[in-house]
Parts: sequence; structure tokens; C-alpha cells
Amino acid sequence: MSEQYLRYRSLWLIIGWSLVSLVIYGSLTTSPVQLDISYFDKFSHLFSYFVLMGWFVQIYTKFIQHFFWALFFVALGIALEYLQALGGVRYFEWADMLANSTGVLLALVLTKTRFASSLHWFETRIGLIRFH
Repeated sequence: MSEQYLRYRSLWLIIGWSLVSLVIYGSLTTSPVQLDISYFDKFSHLFSYFVLMGWFVQIYTKFIQHFFWALFFVALGIALEYLQALGGVRYFEWADMLANSTGVLLALVLTKTRFASSLHWFETRIGLIRFH
């Protein structure tokens, strides 16, 4: 599947960069969402970076692009941890960087499955809907 095959590519990019912005905000805000669930913090890191990587590998489909996005998101996770340490309110945690990177790698592994064409699948279903 080529990049041009996505009819709503611009919309998917806007949503993708909005997700990146949301992760940055959530990482740097002084009052992050916290639930009283064991390991919620680590799960939210893993899930957030899984979603980011999973989203962009559906838009950019070449292996070299996947490699770029993987490096980008791992670097983003590392940079945000260091920025948290500088802010004085949040804490630097190696485990958060590991959770972020694990999320990226899980999404990268899933690029070899049907998961990698979810946006394309969604677009084909939307094309079948007739609006009156």
C-alpha cells in the first residue's frame, strides 16, 4: 500500500500530530491524570507511544520511514523525561523511557500484521456509507 492510497491522508496527519501534542502536554503538565491503579503510569506510557507509532506507520509505509518514526518517538520519550526532571514538579524515570520505547517497538512489530492497514480499512468502510 503506498502513501498516496490514503484518501484522507491530511486528516490522518492532523490527528497524528494532535496525538503527539497531547502526549507532550500530558508529559509536561504539572497535574497529569493519575488513577489509583497499579502500574497505570507505565501502562499509559507504553500505550501512548504504541498509539503514536502505530498511527504514523499507517501513513508512512516504507521500512526506512518506520525506522525514522521509531527513532523519533524513542527520542521524544527520552527528551520529555529530561524535560520533566528540569521542571521540578515531575520526575525523571528510566522505567518511563523503557515503557515508551516498548510501546514503539510493539507497534513496529505489528506493522507486519493487518494492524498496519487499519486506516486504509476504515477509509474503505467510510466509502461504502452513503450520506443523504
